[in-house]
Amino acid sequence: MAATFRGLTARDAAARLAEYGPNSVERGARVSLWARVTAQLRDPLVLVLLGAAVLTALTGDLTDTAVIVLVVTVNTVVGVVQEVRADKAVTALSDLSAPTVRVLRDGGETEVPSAEVVPGDAVLLEEGDIVPADADLLDASALLVDESTVTGESVPVDKTAPDDRLHAGTVVARGRGVARVTATGAASTLGRIAALMTEQPGPTPLQRRLSQLGRVLAIVVIALCVVVFLLGLARGRPVEEMAVTAISLAVAAVPESLPAVVTLGLALGARRMAARRAIVRNLPAVETLGSVTVLATDKTGTLTEGRMVAQRLWTPSGTADVSGTGYAPVGEILVDGRRADARDTPVRALLTAAALCNDAALVPPEEGDPDASWTALGDPTEAALLTAAAKMGLDRDALRAEYPRVAEAPFDSVRKRMTTVHRDPAGGFRAALKGAPEVVLAPEFVDGPPELLAAARDAADRLAARGHRVLAVGARGLDAVPEHAEDIENGMALLGLIGIGDPPKPSARETVRACRTAGITPVMITGDHPATARAIASRLGLADADAGVLTGAELADAAPARVVATRVFARTTPEQKTEIIRAWRTAGAVTAMNGDGVNDGPALRQADIGVAMGRRGTEVARQAADLVLADDEIATVVAAVEEGRRVYTNIRRFLLYGLAGGAAEIAVMLLGPALGLALPLVAAQILWINLLTHGLTGVALGAEPTEPGSMRQPPRPPGQSILGDGLWQRVLALGAVVTAVTLAVGTWAHHDGRPWQSMLFITLLFAQLGVVMGLRDRPLTRDNPSLPVAVVGSVALGLLGVYVPVLRDLLDTESLGAADLAATLLGAAVGFAAARARRWLRAAAAR
Repeated sequence: MAATFRGLTARDAAARLAEYGPNSVERGARVSLWARVTAQLRDPLVLVLLGAAVLTALTGDLTDTAVIVLVVTVNTVVGVVQEVRADKAVTALSDLSAPTVRVLRDGGETEVPSAEVVPGDAVLLEEGDIVPADADLLDASALLVDESTVTGESVPVDKTAPDDRLHAGTVVARGRGVARVTATGAASTLGRIAALMTEQPGPTPLQRRLSQLGRVLAIVVIALCVVVFLLGLARGRPVEEMAVTAISLAVAAVPESLPAVVTLGLALGARRMAARRAIVRNLPAVETLGSVTVLATDKTGTLTEGRMVAQRLWTPSGTADVSGTGYAPVGEILVDGRRADARDTPVRALLTAAALCNDAALVPPEEGDPDASWTALGDPTEAALLTAAAKMGLDRDALRAEYPRVAEAPFDSVRKRMTTVHRDPAGGFRAALKGAPEVVLAPEFVDGPPELLAAARDAADRLAARGHRVLAVGARGLDAVPEHAEDIENGMALLGLIGIGDPPKPSARETVRACRTAGITPVMITGDHPATARAIASRLGLADADAGVLTGAELADAAPARVVATRVFARTTPEQKTEIIRAWRTAGAVTAMNGDGVNDGPALRQADIGVAMGRRGTEVARQAADLVLADDEIATVVAAVEEGRRVYTNIRRFLLYGLAGGAAEIAVMLLGPALGLALPLVAAQILWINLLTHGLTGVALGAEPTEPGSMRQPPRPPGQSILGDGLWQRVLALGAVVTAVTLAVGTWAHHDGRPWQSMLFITLLFAQLGVVMGLRDRPLTRDNPSLPVAVVGSVALGLLGVYVPVLRDLLDTESLGAADLAATLLGAAVGFAAARARRWLRAAAAR
């Protein structure tokens, strides 16, 4: 075959290599580490924290300074690592190219590095080869190409010359071919995918919300602190004292532990996910899943097993179902609800012929590897036939020994059938035929009454409508082996039909249902056939059986409203998958994309969060993803959504706690003088309260367990502020209550001649600690024991501040008697009751 084509000359190839460049994936310009770091430090919340760090350093509060610098450093590192991941995803594409390729140069065969392949080269391909570049097929012999990683097609595709095109990165599953290269490097399929992968998806929903919060906090805090500073001066307080007090209030009002709470919550979520065999590659991905409103998923290997399985048998005498998944010969052939046996001669004859007219082989798993499974050598469709035969008790090797093959007419895309001839132990020969129903069921191949052929065609149409790939099987006896294949294939007896498909994963339907319960819209985006996509979507409950399917060809002319109204997309290219994700994001959705192929890589990058399969997923998909499912189970995504909602709920809980406390401290400083309390708190006392409340206690709050019923609630609106859904009103209400009880105790103590400033200091601390305990879903739960331990520690440190001489001098406090201390406990009780009031009222209304 190679001698038919001369290919390029070495001189022509060198000239084209200089013109078109190497056949390799282009990488974007290298971004310096310093540029990445400075980009992270420009975030508004980070700028507020850096300002707080400077202010705490000026006041001598080096502990708070160290904490703030630490959390800023951690968050900057996380952000930089996230950006570097895009470069790795593109780098992984280069691994899909063969290191060397056989080409025709100067009329002879030679081997060259893949990077030196140029447009016009004649490439020689055979089983197992990776197609090095986009090419047009010149000649082929039984060529079958696995395009699943690039196009999403679940079944290897037959390629015929001179009409078919080959894509870079696909794999030759069977046969041989010669192809002329048409596009290399950036112009090839892999190059276009690489270009799409360099697009930055932008900040996550949480990062956007925190940036907005940072801007608001910066403005509010500066304004309030200027007011406190000016009021102090108006009352005759020293400038230096009021400057330190205003700075301390600024530090108190900024929840500098927020990044630590976020990082801890995400890290704990990542650890929980790892225990459930989901590896988080990007910490913000945990929270982002909690925001997801649309889950877009590939079909092959994601919603389905990714392995072809014979599922339905039809014979002239009846039908049978085949149980089991994968290539393992485990399952049953069920005829009328009972296991098939020796009485079911038609089924046995059908599967015997399918196993004989077959070039595949099944490979058992390696011993000692619990995660290993049966695999297939050869055409996956033929492997599915062998598996079905094994479930009937038919062994491939035993059949071949009993019926040795003596002749064959191989399958190709023109004939659409395969025929083998075997020596019959009873004497003579036996021919077996399998192929497309539209060919095999023609009268010139199959003998039988017209009504039998009509019934077979109807059965084939029904199986195809259910998403099956259908093969028709026939057989006949021969006295001798004819010279021509046509003489062998004429006059076959129809044995039946076999419906083969890629079955849905057992967990897929429940996952779709759980998504809908949680208010998440599931969407299927596949490169497979529309009928197959519709059938799988119907079986999973993702869409109705008559639901519309939007194909890639139709997508270009589809209005955005139609795109977001469609639930099943078929025959899509990598670029189109990205367009679909972009359309949803433009419509305001928070998107998750689940996939495993190279063709899914750009969409995984474009989505708010990319989820890749760990076992069968390509390295490109894993590098592009934020979350990798080590067990390849899509149900794990639902668990990740629940974990994300827990993280976000705890972040909001911390903001409620921290901002309410900060608001109370500012209010006490503003209102106290009007009640006769000249300077309610000195700077050191404000910073000590801030350390005990926003420090370990606030961080421990981020580890609270999941709220009951969180997965029965819709996702939060994508445009909602992090303080939305009534949270800022609750901040003000709790802040008002804490302010009131603190000023009440302080004013009473002042009028009664007691150490009022120290009592006000402890009351304000206890009130905030009471709030944090009241914000728990279940105050007495044993989950997250770190929070009550942190509260007890904060109480102890607060009391040390009024009883230990060194700390008394530092904080300017006085010792409290038993009656004075008992009065401050009112703050804890009121703070706890105020935090629980909302839940109590809801419970009462429910009753």
